[in-house]
Amino acid sequence: MSMTVAGILFVVSLLAALAVAYRYFGDYLYRVVVGARHSVVERGIYRVLRVNPDGEQSWKAYAGSLLAFSALSILFLYALLRLQGLLWDNPNFPGVTDHIAWNTAVSFVTNTNWQAYSGESTMTHLSQMAGLAVQNFVSAGVGIAVAVALVRGFARRRSGTLGNFWVDLTRITLRVLLPVAVVATVALVIGGVVQNFSGGHDVTTLTGGTQTVTGGPVASQEAIKELGTNGGGFMNANSAHPFENPTPWTNWIELFLILLIPVSMPRVFGRMVGQNRQGYAILAVMGILAIASIGLTNVFEIAGNGTVPHAVGAAMEGKEIRFGVSDSATFGAITTLTSTGAVNSFHDSYTSLGGMLPMVNMMLGEVAPGGVGAGLYGMLVLAVITVFVAGLMVGRTPEYLGKKIGSREIKFASMYFLITPAVVLIGVAAAMATKNHTTMLNVGPHGFSEVLYAFTSAANNNGSAFAGITVNTGWWDSALGFAMLLGRFLPIIMVLGLAGSLARQQPVPESKGTLPTHRPLFVGMLVAVTVVLVALTFLPALALGPLAEGL
Repeated sequence: MSMTVAGILFVVSLLAALAVAYRYFGDYLYRVVVGARHSVVERGIYRVLRVNPDGEQSWKAYAGSLLAFSALSILFLYALLRLQGLLWDNPNFPGVTDHIAWNTAVSFVTNTNWQAYSGESTMTHLSQMAGLAVQNFVSAGVGIAVAVALVRGFARRRSGTLGNFWVDLTRITLRVLLPVAVVATVALVIGGVVQNFSGGHDVTTLTGGTQTVTGGPVASQEAIKELGTNGGGFMNANSAHPFENPTPWTNWIELFLILLIPVSMPRVFGRMVGQNRQGYAILAVMGILAIASIGLTNVFEIAGNGTVPHAVGAAMEGKEIRFGVSDSATFGAITTLTSTGAVNSFHDSYTSLGGMLPMVNMMLGEVAPGGVGAGLYGMLVLAVITVFVAGLMVGRTPEYLGKKIGSREIKFASMYFLITPAVVLIGVAAAMATKNHTTMLNVGPHGFSEVLYAFTSAANNNGSAFAGITVNTGWWDSALGFAMLLGRFLPIIMVLGLAGSLARQQPVPESKGTLPTHRPLFVGMLVAVTVVLVALTFLPALALGPLAEGL
C-alpha cells in the first residue's frame, strides 16, 4: 500500500468515527450542560466552595468567577513549580527558575501548554500530576463552559444570566473529561503507551548507550492532554516519543481524542438553540476548512518544493519513520487546527509552504474545529461578523438566530477578532526589533517564520513549536507568557460580554428578508469571511516568512 493511499484511509476512518461521535457524544454533552440535577460529589464540591448551585450569574459575575479561578490557579502552579525541590515525589530535581515557572503556570492555566523546558528532566512527578495534569482538565473545562455560556446567550430570551460558572466547570470535569480520560488511558495502554510510577531506570538505546527515564504515568498524561487538546508532553519529544505514541494505532487514537469534543460541540449548539440544522451548518464550515488544510499540508509534504524532497519523493526530514510523511502531516494539521500543540514531527523541518499551513491554521483562530469550547465560540463570533457583513450588503439590520446584531454586539465580536492578531504582530515586532531574535536557529525568511510561529502559537493558546528557536530565556518566557495570558482571557471577556448582550434580547420572528443561516449560502459566506479576515490581517507577515522562503 502506498503512503498516499494509507494516509487517505487514515483520514477517512477518522472522519467516520467522528461522524458517529458527533451524534451520540454530542447528545451526551448536551445532557450534561442542561441537566438540572446535581450528584452527591458535585454537591460536596459546591459546599466546600460555598457556591449555590441553583443560583445563576450575570455575564460579569460569570467572567469574574472565571478570572478569579484562573488567577488562583496560576499562583498555585507557580508556587508548586518554584518549591518542587522541597516537596515529595521528586527524582532529585531542583525548583524551576522564576521565568520558566511563570511561563509554565500561565501556559497550562490558559490551555496552551507551551513548554520551554524538557519535561522528563525538569518537572517532578508531583508537579506533573498535581500541577500540570490538573490544569489539563480544568483549563479545558473553562473553554467548554465559555462556549456553553455563549450558546445560552443565543438560546435565552430577556435573561440577565448565563448560568453558573462553578456548576459548568464541575460538571464538565467530572462527567465528561474524567470518564473519557479513564477510558482513553486504557486504550492507550493496550496500544503500548507506558503507564508506570518508576523512579527512573536505564533503557538501552539503538546506539548501544543508555538514557535515563524518569518514569511517571505517561499513558494517563497522554490521554488527558489529547482529550483536553492541550499538548503538554511528559517527554520532550512529545507525541514523537515511543513511550507516548508508539504505533500508528495510538497515533489514530490521539487524533480522535483531540477532535472528539470540538467536533461534538456544534451538536450541543444545535440542540440548545432548538435547531439541529444550525449545528450542522457550523460543523460544515469547520469540516471544509479542516479538510482543505489537511489536504494541502499533505500535498506540500509529500511532493514538497526543494531538491532533496523531489529526489526522495517526500519531505522525510524531522518525521518519525513509524508514522511516515502523510500521517505526520495530518497530525501536524489537526493539532494546529485545534488548540492542542502536540507534535509527532518537527514542524521546523517542514517544507516552506507545508510549514506555513500550521501557522495559518492557528491564525484562523483555531476554529476548524478548534479547541475544546474555544473552537465553537470562535466560530460563532465569526458567524456574527458574517451576518453583520451580509446585513450591510443588503441594507438590513443583521440577525442571527433571531437576535439582532447591533453596535454593541459587533463591538464585542470585532474586539474578539482583533485582540489575538494584535498580540501576535506586536510580539513579533518587539522580538525582531531587539536582540532577542538572535536566538533563531536560522536566518532569513525561515528564521522569521520561527519567531512568527512562536507568537502565533502562544497568543492563540496552541502550544506547538516551530522549534529551531531558543525560547528558554527570561525575555522569551516573559513575553510569550503575556501573549498567552492576553490571548486567552481578553477574548473570553469579549465572548461573555457578547453572550450577556444577546441573552437580554427578545428574539424577533423570521421574515422573508431574514438570512437563512443553515443553508449552503451562509456556510460558503462564513468560510469566505474567515479566510479573508485572516488573509487581510496576516498576509504581510506570511509574505516575509514562509511565502518568501517558498518563492
